[in-house]
Formats: sequence, structure tokens, C-alpha cells
Amino acid sequence: MKQLMKKLSIFLIISLLFCITNISNPALALTPQGLYDKAWKLINSKYVDDTQNQQNWERWRHKYDNVIKDDEDAYVAIATMVDSLGDVYTKFLTPKEYKEESESIQGSLKGIGVQIGVRDGKLLIIAPLEDTPGEKAGLKSEDEILEINGVSTKGITVEAAADKIRGPEGTKVKLLIKRKGEANKTYEIQRENIELKSVSTKKPKVGKLDDNIGYIRLSSFISRNAASEFQQALSQMQDKDGIIVDIRSNPGGLLTNAIYIADMFLSNKTIVSTVDRDGYKETQRSMSQVSTKQPVVVLINGGSASASEILSGALKDNKRAIIVGKKSFGKGLVQEINKLPDGSALHITIQKYLTPNGTDIHKKGITPDYVVNITEADIKANKDPQLEKACQLINEQVGKATTANK
Repeated sequence: MKQLMKKLSIFLIISLLFCITNISNPALALTPQGLYDKAWKLINSKYVDDTQNQQNWERWRHKYDNVIKDDEDAYVAIATMVDSLGDVYTKFLTPKEYKEESESIQGSLKGIGVQIGVRDGKLLIIAPLEDTPGEKAGLKSEDEILEINGVSTKGITVEAAADKIRGPEGTKVKLLIKRKGEANKTYEIQRENIELKSVSTKKPKVGKLDDNIGYIRLSSFISRNAASEFQQALSQMQDKDGIIVDIRSNPGGLLTNAIYIADMFLSNKTIVSTVDRDGYKETQRSMSQVSTKQPVVVLINGGSASASEILSGALKDNKRAIIVGKKSFGKGLVQEINKLPDGSALHITIQKYLTPNGTDIHKKGITPDYVVNITEADIKANKDPQLEKACQLINEQVGKATTANK
């Protein structure tokens, strides 16, 4: 991979795939006008669409000359310029916002444990994290947040919403939630210190899992230890007839984690390709040795995004796993985090990624091999048809393999 993709991370708000890069020496301070100019140059040289959303980018170069007097002026000007791209994934973060983002990457937050994002102008819950106040309160993927503490979310940015939802441990936040087919409902949730977990091998609380089948729940790719945790879980299931990998409502995270985990199942196969603004395509392939040859079924849904789509796309296209559930989120862009000298940062969409078959899944998602719905009746009956289908498919594969060996 390119040097700029050497180190990656994710902000715990939406399923974004990030590269991190230092674009200058923090000791070399810039004037407010210089900071704005640096941001302009970065977008001009790196943004994936070299037309900058079909506009004359030069018009922004000197738009605020003699207007920017201090850092706050520069921040407003940069944010306004960035907004003209019409790309929710390309954004400017003030030093405070970037500090909070960095803290979330380290694996600990004070909040309710949900990823949020804006889609079609709506503030949505991408996924609640496992065993967090948000999940325990009953929040679900695709829930729309209409109000935060009684204030409308219309036109709100993801960063502003995250700032309002987070808060000191022990305090509460009120969310007015709109859910399809139900009356709007207010949830009052107490904030806690959220330790980010990646992997669980506990039996699902809902649905029936056959004893002969291993189950790995991968809730996010955020932690730098996610791949090693997954490898350890996989090594404990060598006696199972097959493995279910559950990445439903997994919003993504580190690209490296997706590649490492896909590599555990694939031998000398394409995992993912990235394409930049110049059409330069770079392909990441797996190594020759695999960790298991057991049958695999991957569970996905509308909350499975970014790194989750890289993993499921790699296993699907290489026919290494059967994909079950609902169509994934559809986030196929890579962002670079450019850390600026004053402590602020600029997220810039620099690449799109393609599955091994060359499929661009952005805004389309990955369609499962078997589309299986979960109805309200299923939930009330404590059933998980997707999990049951996964068990059925693995048992069928084992039966075929047993017959073939006779």
C-alpha cells in the first residue's frame, strides 16, 4: 500500500475508512491565513474528485484575503470551503474536535456507545456498540434522531451531534427517536465510560446457535487489537464444523484490520483495491497461509459499513464465505486525516475502494447471497432467522463434505 495508507484510524461517529498523515511539522506555526491556504492546497492536490464537485476551486484561494484575522475566522472559512464539496466524509475538525476524535481512537469514550452519521439530511444511528447504554436502552441501526435534549437535529452536523450526545459519566441525555413503523419515542440514557470492545465469542442472546458451529461477533474494526483478538477467537474454534462471523451493525474502522482478518481465510487472493483521483489502482492480496479451511458464513445488515464491507466483499467475491442478512450500508470511500500544525485536522476523501471483482459499492452496498429479513414478530419471539439460516447453510456444507469423503 502507499505510504499514506500505512497508518489508519476511525472517528467513532460514522463508518469512515481513514488514513492518517502528518502534513507539516507541528512546531512550525502558521498564521490564520496560512492555515486556510494550507487547507486549500491539500484539497486541491488530494481530493478524489479533481473537479472539486464541478466548481472553480481557484475562486476559494483568495476569497477570504484580508478577512481572516484569527484562528476562529480561519476555522469558519475552512469549514465553509470544505462544505462546498458536498461530501459528508470530507470535513474540517477544530483542535477540540480532533482531540476528541483521537481520544475515541484510543478506545475509551464517555457517552452512550452509538455510532451516528448523516444520510440524506437525516441524523441516523449507524450502530449501537455491544453492552453499552445505547444498546441496553434499545436503540437500533437506522433509528433517526429527531431531537437531542429537546433540540431539533435538523441541519446538524455529525460532529455537533456527537458533542451533544457525549458528556460526563453519570449524566443523562434525551434522544427523540423515529423508527419505521413505530410512534416516535424519547429515550433517556445515562452516559458511561465506554471501553471499546472488538470481538466476542459469547452465544447470541437472541436466536439459536447449533453447538457444532463456532460464532465470532466482530462489533467494530476500530481497535488496533481487533485482528489479533479475532485470530485468538478463531484459534479456539478448530473443533467446530464451521464458523459464523457476525458483523451486523459493524460500522467499520481500520483498513488494516479488515485486510488482516480477510487474510486469515484467503490464500493468494485479492482482498481489496483502491483507486485515486488519477486512476492509479493498487491491489492488496492475501498471503499463502490460511488460519482455517472451515466453512464460513458472514452475517451483515444495513449497519455493516466500510471495513465490514471490505471483509464481506473479499470473502464473497472469492467464494470463501456465504453472505447472509440484509444489504450493507454502502460506504466505499477512503479518507486521509491531515493533521495541521495548530492541532486541527482535515479529513479528505482521497480514494475509492473496489471489491476483488472490481465492484464499487459506494451508496450501493453489498447484497447478501441469501437475503433474510428479521421481523418484529421474530424479535418478540426471540428468534434470529439470519442466524438460523447461517447454521443451516454450514450444516448443509458439512453434510456435502462428509458425503464427498465417503
